[in-house]
Amino acid sequence: MEFDQNRAAKPFNITLLDIFRAVRQLVKSWHLRRQTRRILSHLSDTQLRDIGLTRGDIDRRS
Repeated sequence: MEFDQNRAAKPFNITLLDIFRAVRQLVKSWHLRRQTRRILSHLSDTQLRDIGLTRGDIDRRS
């Protein structure tokens, strides 16, 4: 086995596009969590209890 065959092709090759995609994914997941919290906060305590949550769980689980 040659020396070059035992090495990774491109170790830690992170491009600007990869960073952009990661940031975009973080923003997207943050937005979805925020939207979910907003929707849940508009439910009544009875509706929250029906789905197994309390008002305090809304911020804790996000």
